[in-house]
Amino acid sequence: MAEHVDVADEPVLDRFPMREEGGEIRREFVEEIARAIQADDAPFLRAVVAELHEADLGDLIAALEPDDRVRLVELTGTDFHFSALNEVDDTVREEILEELEPETVAEGVRELESDDAVELLEALDEEDQEEILEKLSPLERDALERSLDYPENSAGRRMQTEFITVPPDWTVGQAIDYMRETPDIPDRFYEIYAVDAAKHWKGALPLDVLLRSRRPVPLADLVDQDRRRVAVTDDLEEVARLFGKYNLVAAPVVDPEDRLVGVITIDDVVDVIEEEADEEIKALGGVTSDEQLSDDVWTIAKARFNWLLVNLATAFLASSVLGLFEGQLEKMVALAVLAPIVASQGGNAATQTMTVAVRALATRELGSNNAFRVVVRESLVGLVNGIAFAVITGVAAVAWFHIPGLGVVIGLAIICNLVAGALGGILIPMLLERARADPAVASGTFVTTVTDVVGFFSFLGIATLWFGLK
Repeated sequence: MAEHVDVADEPVLDRFPMREEGGEIRREFVEEIARAIQADDAPFLRAVVAELHEADLGDLIAALEPDDRVRLVELTGTDFHFSALNEVDDTVREEILEELEPETVAEGVRELESDDAVELLEALDEEDQEEILEKLSPLERDALERSLDYPENSAGRRMQTEFITVPPDWTVGQAIDYMRETPDIPDRFYEIYAVDAAKHWKGALPLDVLLRSRRPVPLADLVDQDRRRVAVTDDLEEVARLFGKYNLVAAPVVDPEDRLVGVITIDDVVDVIEEEADEEIKALGGVTSDEQLSDDVWTIAKARFNWLLVNLATAFLASSVLGLFEGQLEKMVALAVLAPIVASQGGNAATQTMTVAVRALATRELGSNNAFRVVVRESLVGLVNGIAFAVITGVAAVAWFHIPGLGVVIGLAIICNLVAGALGGILIPMLLERARADPAVASGTFVTTVTDVVGFFSFLGIATLWFGLK
């Protein structure tokens, strides 16, 4: 790339574009940053960091080599946005925080909003957390410790403790003047909250309502006392569903005494939704939710081993069905060739049903009130597709092996297995949910076992009866 010029001449990113047209980071950009790090070119790196959004800075950190990541933070000093560390995966964040001095991390945490600071600290063990918290002022430390004391997936852990409160007996003019004259207010906010002297909830007032009202109007006439709010112990997934259902952009968080203690905003909820989707996708593939792209080979192999072992056990169970029909398989090679087709079709159909069922359970769309209707519907879908594929597969089998009865046998087996797959795909996740197990994690293996066993047994059993094999 071109040699550096005075960083004050023009924006650095105009001279060194970060991304390709498709949005990916340019390899040349990463190499330029790496060279600057090796050369200890702090002015250039500070200029780059100053221009990058925290999300872009996180992408850059992830693209760098591990040693360069820590050095980038050290060279850019106070210009480094510590919120960027919340944009990288847990493994990368932990590696960086463990290498930095506690004073450096504490200084970075001090500049963050409370929810971002908690997210940064919660990845560390208690000893490291305490070492960093000791470097903060008592007021800052107490606020973060209270948030960290809440359950991991609760609203209290993710809420922002910076918000604007006003007495309900103020006027619109007083509230506006207060926000104009008070320097220490959140950078972004969508509504203000009315509370009494003990911080008890009295209502919410959206900014659009405030700004459209005349100055003498009392806030008590405008606040929404029935505004939907969140308890500090509410699960984050439930909070995300609340935002989606009622189109919220912010929600106040109250403690058991109905005191206002924080606020959750839409950007936090988007993160929760992304994390939930990530967990579900990984779980459906038998991958642990904490597996990261930056993990080493040994860590990933250990995490995946146990579930692969369960899959192996169920595969042996399915294969044992073939052993029951060993004699029939020896007499008609066509059965051995076609048996995997029956099992595979049932497995694919079951996976379709299971995916829909797991998602519906996660979003609370599937429950006791509509379970029977959904089960019947999925069974009929399996039957309809089973009949269609019975005809297609039967014709293909006869054309292939020139055995007329083989088309009837595989057709009946296909119908049995697609219906069984549909039932397994819907009932197994529902039973796991009832047993308080995660349907996304365990359903795949059990459903596949059902379709393999039913597929092999139905096909070979019907063949035995049809052809009279002994």
